[in-house]
Amino acid sequence: MSFPDHIERTVEVAHPPAKVWAALTTAEGLGAWFGNQATIDLRPGGSAQMTWDGGQKADLRVERVEEPKVFGYTWQISGLPEDDPRRTYVEFTLEPTAAGTRLTVVESGFAQLPDDAYDAAYKGNIEGWAHELGELVDYLDAA
Repeated sequence: MSFPDHIERTVEVAHPPAKVWAALTTAEGLGAWFGNQATIDLRPGGSAQMTWDGGQKADLRVERVEEPKVFGYTWQISGLPEDDPRRTYVEFTLEPTAAGTRLTVVESGFAQLPDDAYDAAYKGNIEGWAHELGELVDYLDAA
């Protein structure tokens, strides 16, 4: 059976690309909307980590940095063992608009998963991106 391989979401924010870029690519920004704490080495091959108060963590590998337009990373797939090498690729694209910035996030790589892991990871990340992008907008609006 064939499954959708990616999730794509677009939001319009009333802030300039530089402000959105900082929210996506700095430890301060990521720790404010996408976790409770974050570290990031912003260069291709660099690492980043986000942690949440409940003890959850996400390890990221920075893959693409084209300031202030494209930021991409790979990360572990939720539900797989920590030592599983499979990862999904997340890419943020920022486009300036008259009102601010159009931000598109695409996460791909779900088709590599078996049925049981696919269902949990894909559905969980669909819900997760809707929630996290809402948190990003709230963070930008409050900053």
